[in-house]
Amino acid sequence: MDGNGRWAQQQGLPRIEGHRRGVDTVRMVCETSVELGIRAVTLYCLSSENWKRPREELDFLMALLEQYLIDERRLIMDQGMRLRVIGRRDRLPAGVLAEMDRTLAMSAGNRGTELVLAIDYGGRGELTAAMRGLAEQVVRGELAPSAIDEATVARQLDTVGLPDPDLLIRTGGEMRVSNFLLWQISYAEFWVTDKAWPEFTREDYRGAIADYAVRHRRFGGL
Repeated sequence: MDGNGRWAQQQGLPRIEGHRRGVDTVRMVCETSVELGIRAVTLYCLSSENWKRPREELDFLMALLEQYLIDERRLIMDQGMRLRVIGRRDRLPAGVLAEMDRTLAMSAGNRGTELVLAIDYGGRGELTAAMRGLAEQVVRGELAPSAIDEATVARQLDTVGLPDPDLLIRTGGEMRVSNFLLWQISYAEFWVTDKAWPEFTREDYRGAIADYAVRHRRFGGL
């Protein structure tokens, strides 16, 4: 979800206003995902590298995230969505964790679209933790090295139980992966728009899905 800050600055507004406006786009994507019957949608809310940003902006992002978890709880429940969060928890404020856990518990029984929020997430960190977990199982004698295959690795990841992404949408014209779901996007289709996240519309989202639908996916074959 790129371009919040740049969009705000282009409008003569503080960067934080771009993040606030971006919440409206999140709501639209959630509603449209349910309408289209999408099994899971993952939103990259905060990368592990984003902690390098100014303290003021980070404090605002944490407050915005906490308020989002409160305000959007009704939408999540009304739409039958199930919330899931991937990434580290130990660096998040207590208020964010409390509201996160409340929404996770409330939506746990829902069977609609899974809304996956990647918060303090990084693909390399996820893979490192997965390898550490496998190594510990080997040391304890619970797992033979020869038994480790792709399925074994996948079960150690934050996204266990979720399908690998079919489509990766990137706003703001960015042409890089940015440490996002490095294992999982091996065969994902990419769709990039120059529009910043606050400008991303329902028509854009549906257009990306329509474009994906006519692509021929070979997965390395012919």
